[in-house]
Amino acid sequence: MPVVNRIAALAPEMAGWRRHMHRQPELGYDCHATAAFVAARLREFGVDAIHEGIARSGIVALIEGQGSGPTIGLRADMDALPIEEATGLAHASQVPGVMHACGHDGHTAMLLGAAAYLAETRAFRGRVALIFQPAEEAGSGAAAMVREGIMDRFGIGQVYALHNAPNRPIGHIATGPGPIMAAVDTFRVDIRGRGGHAAMPHETADPIVAAVAMVQAIQTVVSRNHRATDDLVVSVTRLQAGTADNVVPATAWFGGTVRSFAAEIQAMVRRRLAEIVSGTAAAHGVTAVLDYVIGDPATVNDPACAAFAAAVAAEVVGEGDVDAAAQREMGAEDFAHMLAARPGAYLFVGQGDGPPVHHPEYDFNDAVLPIGASLLARLVERAQPPGRAAAGGG
Repeated sequence: MPVVNRIAALAPEMAGWRRHMHRQPELGYDCHATAAFVAARLREFGVDAIHEGIARSGIVALIEGQGSGPTIGLRADMDALPIEEATGLAHASQVPGVMHACGHDGHTAMLLGAAAYLAETRAFRGRVALIFQPAEEAGSGAAAMVREGIMDRFGIGQVYALHNAPNRPIGHIATGPGPIMAAVDTFRVDIRGRGGHAAMPHETADPIVAAVAMVQAIQTVVSRNHRATDDLVVSVTRLQAGTADNVVPATAWFGGTVRSFAAEIQAMVRRRLAEIVSGTAAAHGVTAVLDYVIGDPATVNDPACAAFAAAVAAEVVGEGDVDAAAQREMGAEDFAHMLAARPGAYLFVGQGDGPPVHHPEYDFNDAVLPIGASLLARLVERAQPPGRAAAGGG
């Protein structure tokens, strides 16, 4: 694969950075040690400015190119997941109950590799803004960084991000125009009935029976209230009630997730859940309250930026390893907020066979590091070549 030679030479260092971060994972907005490690590397590279403490532990670092021009943003996420690691690797997490199960350690290492190369060569016009973001997994750190004004403060005109993709061939790159990841909402239903002895259920208003009826009815939202050719997922993932075999409890609750791509579909689901919950509660003689929380929106690639990114990817891995019309996925990504603020694109980079992300045996494949770092660096050089008009979507 024609990765950038200078970046290929950095592969052992990138692997070392990645494994260091893997050993010391951090959650949510509290990525302070990771951010300090990143900032120390950026200072070693000689970047022109480092702005720390954005969205608590986020960083935006700037590298000036050759002459005036626009600013392109490259984003990597830094946070881990509350999962007990089961890889048994020498660089496994040293923090109980926390691990890099989604490859954010690899994303950060790839952006550091690109930063080292770009700070050394500066073969681009304008400048690049390196965005190291906390709280992708929970807390929507991208939205927080956008709210804190990074797009305007640093004059970012377009923005790109990569995510590893287990069980795609190593180095295979996929992106596409328009929606590529779903919007994600969550819901919880709290049910209050009348508890009592399990041997005398006629004297109770059983919240478990009501909950089960609601969960069953919710399964019809996708199959009977929604056009089959559109993408929608409504999944109940939790149900809790009771403490003893011989007691009908007074309360129960269940919750889950909704994945969609259009505001009207999102509104339909919210309306139908409310109707199902209220109607079923009345039928079973209980009371129920629906709490529906709208989360991150769909991740929508700018068509011009996606086409540009696919063309650059073909330079790095070859046209045969690029899917420029990737099917959208039902997973969610808070990078959606950055793409809502500026044109750009989100890309997947294959890392070969292995456990999926969010699995206790997952580990980022270090062979992908020079590929991803090369792609990030080439995006900058091709979007803003010295002495020429900028390419891409912004």
